[in-house]
Amino acid sequence: MVVCGDDGLAHRLAGELRAVYGERVTLVVPPAARDVRQPVVGMARASALFDRVSAAVNRAAGNGEPTAVRSPANGPVGVRLLEAADADEAILAEAGVERAAALALVYDDDETNIRAALTARRLNPRLRLVLRLYNRRLGQRMEELLDQASALAIEGRAGRTGVDGDVDGDERSGTRSAGFDASTTVLSDADTAAPALAATAVAGTSKVVQTDGLLLRAVERPPGQNGDTGLCTLALLSATTTNPAGTEGAEGSGAHGPQLLPDEASVAAAGGRGTVVLETVQYTGSALPAGRSVPPFASLFSRRLRWSLAGLVGCVIALAVASMVVTGEHPLRATYLTLLDLFAINDPAIGEPLGRQILQLLSGLMGLLLLPVLLAAVLEALGTFRSGTAVRRVPRGLSGHVVLLGLGKIGTRVLARLRELDIPVVCVEAGPEARGLAVARRLRVPVVLGDVTHEGVLEAAKIHRAHALLALTSVDTTNLEAALYARSLRPDLRVVMRLYDDDFATAVYRTLRAAHPQALTRSRSVSHLAAPAFAGAMMGRQILGAIPVERKVLLFAAVDVGECPRLEGRTVADAFRPGAWRVLALDTGAPGEQQGLVWDLPPGYVLGAGDRVVLAATRRGLAELLGRRPHRTNTSA
Repeated sequence: MVVCGDDGLAHRLAGELRAVYGERVTLVVPPAARDVRQPVVGMARASALFDRVSAAVNRAAGNGEPTAVRSPANGPVGVRLLEAADADEAILAEAGVERAAALALVYDDDETNIRAALTARRLNPRLRLVLRLYNRRLGQRMEELLDQASALAIEGRAGRTGVDGDVDGDERSGTRSAGFDASTTVLSDADTAAPALAATAVAGTSKVVQTDGLLLRAVERPPGQNGDTGLCTLALLSATTTNPAGTEGAEGSGAHGPQLLPDEASVAAAGGRGTVVLETVQYTGSALPAGRSVPPFASLFSRRLRWSLAGLVGCVIALAVASMVVTGEHPLRATYLTLLDLFAINDPAIGEPLGRQILQLLSGLMGLLLLPVLLAAVLEALGTFRSGTAVRRVPRGLSGHVVLLGLGKIGTRVLARLRELDIPVVCVEAGPEARGLAVARRLRVPVVLGDVTHEGVLEAAKIHRAHALLALTSVDTTNLEAALYARSLRPDLRVVMRLYDDDFATAVYRTLRAAHPQALTRSRSVSHLAAPAFAGAMMGRQILGAIPVERKVLLFAAVDVGECPRLEGRTVADAFRPGAWRVLALDTGAPGEQQGLVWDLPPGYVLGAGDRVVLAATRRGLAELLGRRPHRTNTSA
């Protein structure tokens, strides 16, 4: 794997590939990236504010020694590091792109990533490309272009091979990764961080996999609470979890260490060990009232105007009845004459009976009264439709919702994701011209306009009855101040903060956890949240996610049974290999239709060549299942 970038995302991505997936990684960064950090607006104020909180907690807890945190500017352990100002053809060749399985280009500039991608595709048509682009529309065009270029180049090489009857060295090296697809994936920080932020607010954990519109989380259950296994038992925790030295699964723990994908007999025999169980996440709070695209008639007009219209209609009916009695006309003709008199378009009743003349005068008077009432009705209807396009107010009885601070690039993506999961949201935004306000109006989401650092703003968002707080503004001080203030209102509130610097986010998380041990706090940088998605894209599009289990990791992948001889023709029970892989669900969606997953597969179901399944596997197990040669690493599988 080759990673090229100029900020913290490149270092985080390289470490993710090395530590989680056990891949061999080459990292290409500019020379200044190792020693110079990007300036963070407001970081000095945030650090000062946080230092005061941290000092108070340390004094209360009696902790006098600071915790050392490794800077992300240092290269990840076990990663080959190259320094270059730009990812040109020479540096890509030195990094081994011609023999690599995947290349990630995560520079902060779209043009730099595109130029390097075009060069890399020419050097190795079989290379899997992962690009970081902020322009989403341009990214879709680049995916099509680079995939088409790869297909044409591979066909051209195949044609030349058929003519010459020989295969060069590069082609032979490319065939070693026959299980890898030469695809192009374009991602952005906002698109990749938003699902993780939304999942953390709902599920309360980062051990989450999202598929088929569902949230699946891995829940650690202590010994004695293993009655409900959820969808399945993913792992047995270390037998030394009661010992602080063994809480992360010591390398030398042997049989007492964590066991991935155990069978039922192993789970039953391990009565004194904790388990990791896979279960679905369902929201149980109250839902927002469904918004209507067209307001009802009662909301178009005020009560006083409705009574005025009803009175005028009654008077017109009375005049029509009186005209029928006085003139002896047919009811329809009497009504027609009354309306003509009402709108002053009938001839004067000169020479007609006195009763007819009096009725005509009364009808004209009613017409004069009707004109201002109709004008008021039109103005009120226009005002109602205008207010319908504005932001909604927070419902009075709302509770169990998520309060989202900031409707910028990331906040807008998180809002859309939460509404896809039917989770009620109340947004708080200081700028009336924020890009996310249009999305909030379209989704009929309540919005509180105001500075979150001012008193009363969070109260207006019903923070005291909220399920979670998502602080996603672009200013670290605002997010930290809002989180601390929300903690003072509700000490048990679930809080998720977006912070720029990963070290600072880790320090904030540790201190808030120490200050509020009964509450759930998550503070993450965007690079921390985006790195797993970029790493999964580099491993292949079939990778849905990864869940760490102490010092080991479980991969979730969607694979075609026809490409896995060890699955084809076997039942679900026979296809299960403890410690390697386990089939979790079957994709029943037809090609081109929306995916539908069946999670309760009977053990006797026979897997056919046309089936597509979702499975959990170890790194070695997935490599063996797909016919790939796993890399030799010093980490556990």
